[in-house]
Amino acid sequence: MNAQGHARPSDPLPRRFSGGMLRRLVPGDLAAFQAYRSDPGLARFQGWTSTSDEEALAFLTGMQEAALFVPGTWVQIAIARDTDHALAGDLGLCLSDDGRDVEIGFTLSRPAQGRGLATAAVGAAMALVFDDSAAERVVGITDARNHASIRVLERAGMTRAETRHVVFRGAPCLEFVYVRARPR
Repeated sequence: MNAQGHARPSDPLPRRFSGGMLRRLVPGDLAAFQAYRSDPGLARFQGWTSTSDEEALAFLTGMQEAALFVPGTWVQIAIARDTDHALAGDLGLCLSDDGRDVEIGFTLSRPAQGRGLATAAVGAAMALVFDDSAAERVVGITDARNHASIRVLERAGMTRAETRHVVFRGAPCLEFVYVRARPR
């Protein structure tokens, strides 16, 4: 990573937005990452589970150099505060196998919530997708009980397109699928 926070010369990160920035996850994020990733309330609607420090450090190290927009592969990037670039959460992007859609997911630490940071980060991530990939739309999928995520997706300009009955962690649930098409 160079002095500007870029993983490689053509890397579109960091990407600044009002109140924060999207940047690469780095090993120095370990304590903050583990703090919110081990919060059972935050993990309730997430596909990930908490991990050991060693596993988390390996993950952060891998994400530091991970290529964006590789079909079928999730990449996590940091949501950082604008004041000190400290980790406030992370955001995942996964380009579909056919390259048409990018799924987005996000987690924000409890102290960073309620300030519009997640909404701004999702908006910046959608701009990143449309600027740096050929994807036609961004898709966000959330549990119907996750009212905070629903608000973020809607405030970021996504529209509910589908409702699905699924099984998540062994229990039936209802998911809402939100989309935003590439601006024409």
